[in-house]
Amino acid sequence: MKPYSQACDNNKVPILSEISPYFSLCRNVLEIGSGTGQHAVFFAENLPTLRWYTSDRIENHVGISQWIEESNSSNIEFPIELDVENGEWPTSSFDAIFTANTCHIMHWKMVVAMVEGVKSLLPTDGFFVIYGPFNYNNDYTSDSNRCFDDMLKERDPESGLRDFEDLECLAKNNSLILFKDVAMPANNRLLIFKKI
Repeated sequence: MKPYSQACDNNKVPILSEISPYFSLCRNVLEIGSGTGQHAVFFAENLPTLRWYTSDRIENHVGISQWIEESNSSNIEFPIELDVENGEWPTSSFDAIFTANTCHIMHWKMVVAMVEGVKSLLPTDGFFVIYGPFNYNNDYTSDSNRCFDDMLKERDPESGLRDFEDLECLAKNNSLILFKDVAMPANNRLLIFKKI
């Protein structure tokens, strides 16, 4: 059976609604951490003028490929092996980069490596879009996010919800300026950065 995430099904339509105005003008989009592959297939099907490139660690490639094989889209690529901290980054050109629910799973040093890699790939005016839960002013935005953070840290003390301010500072230091911060369902956010 191919992998399935209920969260992906729940959030794919709200995310598409927000990214469409930006990604519909793009030719090539890279997704970092494609996970199950559900987002990639859904977004590629609904944004047929672009080419969607999936990527993840090698252990997730089988599941992503299953979703792609069962889709009807010709504008989606099979996964690229990408370990943001220790692997080689693609050499292709991308107009935009998207990642969902990765920052709180990665260790902070991996988040730093991801943002540095994004800087090297994006052209001027390219978009970097991050979806997920974040803290603001060193505090949780909901009790559910607090519980989720506790669960993450029990499993891996170096994971956990990231502070928006830390992420914005990291992005700014890598020529990525916050363009839009959108409140999303289930206490999540969509952060849209633009390369300068």
